[in-house]
Amino acid sequence: MTAPFATPPEVPQRLRAQLAARAEREGVLDIAYRTLDTPVGPLLLAATEQGLLRVAYASEGHAAVLESLAETVSPRVLSAPQRLEAASGQLDEYFAGRRRRFELPLDLRLANGFRRAVLTHLPEIGYGETASYARVAAAAGSPKAVRAVGTACARNPLPVVVPCHRVVRSDGSFGGYLGGPEAKRSLLALEAGSTGS
Repeated sequence: MTAPFATPPEVPQRLRAQLAARAEREGVLDIAYRTLDTPVGPLLLAATEQGLLRVAYASEGHAAVLESLAETVSPRVLSAPQRLEAASGQLDEYFAGRRRRFELPLDLRLANGFRRAVLTHLPEIGYGETASYARVAAAAGSPKAVRAVGTACARNPLPVVVPCHRVVRSDGSFGGYLGGPEAKRSLLALEAGSTGS
């Protein structure tokens, strides 16, 4: 089923690009999106004018994620890859082992309260390193909120870019991951390989 905000697939790519460019120019494009092929599968990237809003694994259902964004943020959603060029480029560099830190404006409106506090601390976990849920809970100001940290990671709207994959159990085991255990294993292996550890 075609989502109500999607451009029908029979519309030529050139016309889609013109529609997206005009919508952007006229200020009626609230959420731009594209997909990006990566070693952990296709990722959906979505951004507002404020910054990167959502990164979603295929397992989350890209159409479902877009519908959710249309309901919770704005129905003015279009495939408009140009707004996401910087995010796509930095993710390509990351997966090629040439980037260790993302330098992108982020729109964190999908996370509030303690979840947001957790997300703001996750980039402090260095590339190629891991931290326990307990350590992240302490860093976020609530040492006893270990389970809440797990929930915040599980609902991270910006996986990979906000590195919840670097959070592991206290015994060193991986724990859960939004993109699945194989994706978490791949990301940690990529970073370990790139640091030579």
